[in-house]
Amino acid sequence: MQVADAMTPREDVVTVKLPGTRDDVLEYLQERGFSSVPVVKETDGEEAYRGLVSREDLIEHPDEDQLAVLMRDVPTTTADTSVEDVARMMVEEGTRRVPVVDGELEGIVTVTDVVRAIARGEVALDAGAADVASKDVNTTYVETPLTVAEREIFYANVPYAVALDEEGQMAGILTEVDIIDVARVVEGEDDTGGSVADQDDEWMWEGIKTVGNRYVPTRNVELPAEPVSTFMSTDVVTVSKRKSAVEAAQAMITEDIEQIPLVSGDNLVGIVRDIDLLEAL
Repeated sequence: MQVADAMTPREDVVTVKLPGTRDDVLEYLQERGFSSVPVVKETDGEEAYRGLVSREDLIEHPDEDQLAVLMRDVPTTTADTSVEDVARMMVEEGTRRVPVVDGELEGIVTVTDVVRAIARGEVALDAGAADVASKDVNTTYVETPLTVAEREIFYANVPYAVALDEEGQMAGILTEVDIIDVARVVEGEDDTGGSVADQDDEWMWEGIKTVGNRYVPTRNVELPAEPVSTFMSTDVVTVSKRKSAVEAAQAMITEDIEQIPLVSGDNLVGIVRDIDLLEAL
């Protein structure tokens, strides 16, 4: 199977144009749940692909507003590349969306596109869900403030946290998408005082530049301090150790999720992420 058979063609790809701002991207990330958006530039009626802006880019650089600064280069592929090869590229490069470019943007292929091909049997994957699952599960407590849970997810370098109750049982799951949905950019002024950040803002992303003792514009991405239980999904879809990796892929596509907890009876024993399925190809 080739990329051309799995990708979203250009006419269906949502893009943002240069020059533009972070608000142009945030609209798509919050309202449509995209993980990233391609950036293009039009010159004399001709469109040229320029890069990609992801939800991680917005979170990690809250003080940047211009797309030209926020966007980054990612590997590209061509329509005649095999799905297995592009899956390998995604794993090696740590990217979830690969633009399909041959002189111009022809489409985009995503991790979800590859998982969908696995779910349909268009790409062979002969493995059990337990074989591809990670035994290391990122967790948080249901009463942890969202501001703290966001940092836990950031430092764990995964897009989720399984929420545990007082008895250590799985009560829900919190994802980056849940966090983006409630993130709010706050602008104002601050006296830098020669420092990079106010120590009182331990759990807030800062946009303060050290330029001497004067007031400068600041930009913080503010999160609600309510507990994780307020924002997590409680109707958690799981997969048992007896299921196949293909069945895990089918559940991900049906439920529109990126990871699915692996259970043995009522016990959480691992997690299958969509990227784990790509690694197993």
